[in-house]
Amino acid sequence: MRIYFSSRDIPSIAHLPLTERLAAIQIAQNKLTGPEKLLLNVLKLAVLLPIFILIFRSTESWYSLLWAALVAALYPLVLRPIQYSLCAKYIPPIDHQGE
Repeated sequence: MRIYFSSRDIPSIAHLPLTERLAAIQIAQNKLTGPEKLLLNVLKLAVLLPIFILIFRSTESWYSLLWAALVAALYPLVLRPIQYSLCAKYIPPIDHQGE
């Protein structure tokens, strides 16, 4: 499985504008199999759960809020490449002969 860090890196939709790339990714995400959806959701939970734990611990230490903000900032950096990589195989090659 190849890792794509941006929707522009996916060869079949690289030539499209951002809105059309996102629409193609959304359609591909709807085609994910059950295990792939489960994997993506478990990874989301694994990233979100520490954020809430750190927020609850903020009564003991204010530094927990800083760590929660850091983990929240890492959320898209970790999950977007995995989401793009899983969806890339369901995106059909789009013909752009009209360009």
